[in-house]
Amino acid sequence: MTELQTINYNRIADAIEYLKSNFKSQPNLDQVAEKVHLSPFHFQRLFSEWAGTTPKKFLQYTTVEYAKSLLKDNQATLLDTAFEIGLSGTSRLHDLFINIEGMTPAEYKNGGKNLNIHYSFAESPFGNVLVASTQKGICYMAFAEDDQQALRLLQSHFPNATFRQMVDLIQQNALYIFTHDWSKLHQIKLHLKGTDFQLKVWQALLKIPMGQLTTYGSIANKIDNPNASRAVGTAIGSNPVAYLIPCHRVIQSSGEIGGYMWGPTRKTAIIGWEGIKTHP
Repeated sequence: MTELQTINYNRIADAIEYLKSNFKSQPNLDQVAEKVHLSPFHFQRLFSEWAGTTPKKFLQYTTVEYAKSLLKDNQATLLDTAFEIGLSGTSRLHDLFINIEGMTPAEYKNGGKNLNIHYSFAESPFGNVLVASTQKGICYMAFAEDDQQALRLLQSHFPNATFRQMVDLIQQNALYIFTHDWSKLHQIKLHLKGTDFQLKVWQALLKIPMGQLTTYGSIANKIDNPNASRAVGTAIGSNPVAYLIPCHRVIQSSGEIGGYMWGPTRKTAIIGWEGIKTHP
């Protein structure tokens, strides 16, 4: 790392620490830029290059994470939460949650209340999977080493939903992907919650053909955000639907396999299996 790169790294590290420590006052771009002795324009560009997102988005993510911790406390009202995180009222809290979480703060606080979720366990070429669905589509799918632990993890995503262990047609259509015609992938319905950015990344993943690989940088370019490779990696790591949304097809630009929520060994096996299927 050159001397200039070290200086810039330290500046962005200081800016991130400042935003984390002062998010309740909702500092604007000029205020943060002044703290690291840069012009607002130069700071905005530099922060986006190093952090993979804008200072405003980083502040929003930090604010929402704290708001989520407050809303998990049933004693915290939406108004109390808005004021605690430095927002002027519940309407701004609502807008912030819609932008970052893809749901309203009330929906987050309800934790899936009034949502009926069916779930079942099934075998796949890569181990057991837990698949869950609502009437709209697949809401969750994960490889499961331990059934009870996998179920608890599912329930933590929708803590107030009603769960019933049963196989439905939506789940069956999804599980056919391991044994049937890949050209029918569009018949699988998904019911996902996520930010606009996450949904864009997941949509880009769905366009990667079976048997092919891409990189984090390529996905960032696909969603017209070429400096967001790190943020893309975070969104990929938040993928709630194993295999159907093929995050396993994204590798590092160096050619290394990279991380995988369900283990790098399984990722390697999946890539090899798909390669054989498409290039026998």
